[in-house]
Amino acid sequence: MAQSILAIDDSPEIHALLSARLRPEQAELHFASDGPEGIRMARELQPDLILLDIDLPNMSGYEVCRRLKDDPLTAALHIIFLSGDGQSVSKVQGLDLGAIDYVTKPFDPAELRARVRAALRTRRYQELLAQRAQVDGLTGIWNRAYFDRRLTEEVAAVRRYKRDLSLLMVDIDHFKKVNDTYGHPMGDQVLQAVGEVLASKMRTTDAPCRYGGEEFAVILTEIDRAQAWQAAQRLQAAFATLQFHHKSGSFGVTASIGVASAERVPQIELTAAALVSLADEGLYLAKQTGRNRICEAPSIDQLKTAASAR
Repeated sequence: MAQSILAIDDSPEIHALLSARLRPEQAELHFASDGPEGIRMARELQPDLILLDIDLPNMSGYEVCRRLKDDPLTAALHIIFLSGDGQSVSKVQGLDLGAIDYVTKPFDPAELRARVRAALRTRRYQELLAQRAQVDGLTGIWNRAYFDRRLTEEVAAVRRYKRDLSLLMVDIDHFKKVNDTYGHPMGDQVLQAVGEVLASKMRTTDAPCRYGGEEFAVILTEIDRAQAWQAAQRLQAAFATLQFHHKSGSFGVTASIGVASAERVPQIELTAAALVSLADEGLYLAKQTGRNRICEAPSIDQLKTAASAR
């Protein structure tokens, strides 16, 4: 996927020049002619790099940079200042505001491309590191940090756009016995196999995550209650085919699955924590009623009643 660049400059000639000079970089270029338009486009596009002119009408590039850095949505974006002023004081001011580099007009084509290329390369490395920090090292699927962030985002989308959203909580049955009987290395193989099942049986838009220990969670986007139940059944069928071999014998594993859907929560009470509580309750019911089964969480009102009775 091509990286994107947003150029904020009031000169159509500079737009044309940048298009010509940066064509070899094969980046997707977008243009804004003033500060407010640039800020709006930066929020919407989330570009990999912003080329920001200092001398803009109505709002200086310095002020645009300050506002971008003060906004959590755009604070991490990389900015290179463009200016005809090559004085060190101007460069220092721009760098102090959070820009990563400074290019003086008129551009030297080779220097401009080199600085842009370096900035895009740095951005790519940062994205790879950030992604790696959200992947579970043992199973290769998303980790708990990613789960917490993604579920919060998906719940916000449900509240805003009235979309479907479901959640599965998956727990390997009697996992402690696996570790005690066959050893922790074999236990790790079980966790890896379960992670592979979750990754292979879910859609690319879903998010299988290792929630902690032998417990996993799957965020199902645009999925209602009935479809979530079907997804859980597919997982359970796949788990039934897993076989592990040890010198003391072969064995299989089963899993208990709790199902929760956003439609079971009143809109005003819908939060990530509420959905997790419902899925946990479904998982609790699955384990209490014999394990190796799927249980749907009750409605939020039923959950409150059950909690008060305990």
